[in-house]
Amino acid sequence: MAFVVSAGQLRALEPSAPQASMWPAYASQLGGNQAMTYAAIYRSQPAVRTVVGFLARNLAQLGLHAYRRLDDNDRERLTDHPIAALLRAPNPTTTTYRLVRALVSDLAIFDDAYWVMLRAEDTTPVGVRRLPPWRVEARGADWTDAESYRLHGTHGYLDLDAANVVHFRGYNPDDSRVGSSPIEALRQVLAEEHAAARWREQMWSNGARISGYLKRPVDAPEWSDRARERFRAGWQSQYTGDGPQAGGTPVLEDGMEFVAAGVNPKEAQYVESRKLTREETAAAYHIAPPLVGILDHATFSNIREQHKQLYQDTLGPWCAEIEQEIGLQLLPFLPDSGRVYVEFNIAEKLQGSFDEQAQQLQMAVGGPYMTRNEARGLSNLSRVDGGDELIVPLNVAIGEPADVQGEQPALPAGPAGTDTTGEGPDAD
Repeated sequence: MAFVVSAGQLRALEPSAPQASMWPAYASQLGGNQAMTYAAIYRSQPAVRTVVGFLARNLAQLGLHAYRRLDDNDRERLTDHPIAALLRAPNPTTTTYRLVRALVSDLAIFDDAYWVMLRAEDTTPVGVRRLPPWRVEARGADWTDAESYRLHGTHGYLDLDAANVVHFRGYNPDDSRVGSSPIEALRQVLAEEHAAARWREQMWSNGARISGYLKRPVDAPEWSDRARERFRAGWQSQYTGDGPQAGGTPVLEDGMEFVAAGVNPKEAQYVESRKLTREETAAAYHIAPPLVGILDHATFSNIREQHKQLYQDTLGPWCAEIEQEIGLQLLPFLPDSGRVYVEFNIAEKLQGSFDEQAQQLQMAVGGPYMTRNEARGLSNLSRVDGGDELIVPLNVAIGEPADVQGEQPALPAGPAGTDTTGEGPDAD
């Protein structure tokens, strides 16, 4: 087969210097000359922490299962396959929940996440371990894919072959080797929230009083520089910060007048601005506001529908991305991986509550569908004798229903001369 365009031609289209690197700064400018790393923003911004934690916890709870496709309509669950064993115990110190939670958190914060494969003596991967994205540098002359990765540490660095790293990354319009963090799109909103938080902290440190200034009458006795400094120092020591009379009523001298100035929390709409920050952050990650605590227009019915939407429209693309990257970058290195794939157990979250499932199953089978011992097992109770038989109520019939549209059975013959059909001359 002849290729019109080959991968080599694409790589040579934009040559770069040998061992060229693409190492994102993973930092955002939050007003003025102050920059914060994405990790610091995650730790300090409540809206980012809430939304990222919501995504990571919900996806980590699902669990990853391994399957083999038998045909178009059938598959089998794999519990003893190497990929199933790897996902159950990624490494001696990490559970599946922690691995997936860290993976989703890294993707949500950095739009990049890295696993390094832990290999056995025969080079078969037997585990994976997370690499902090801010320590990993994608390297190589190929502008379409990284050829190697450099892990930076406090005592040097370690170069890793690309075949030994599972790299999850989002879309970047400038460079396909790394992702583009959603936090950068929220930079302006987060900068406003950061400035508002600093202003609120300063307000409380000054006794949470209205800002203003002191006005001294023109005809007041003349103040010397020493007297003015003494009054200023005394005022600050008594009525601001942790002063002994902070929040109290000051006594003014020489006809002085306190003139309020500045913006108070109500005028600044501090609560509304914080709610806006959370709404904008949730929108950047495609999460419905009621799911992250914004309940202004929430009702019981629309929250139930948004919960279904969460696992279909919000978490569904995340699941597909992670499943396909594992299938592309990790499964080919494992034995007996033909037609094997991994899948999040998202169907369990869409089945509804236990009451809803029980009602649907009972309607589907036409009667009780669980024995007493099966029900006792769900409640962690011991088995009882005779509890393995299904109880069928007397008003439930098992068998073929009567053919109500077929021939009707013949009516028994009555006494001679008696009309049993009801169609005699006096039937009317």
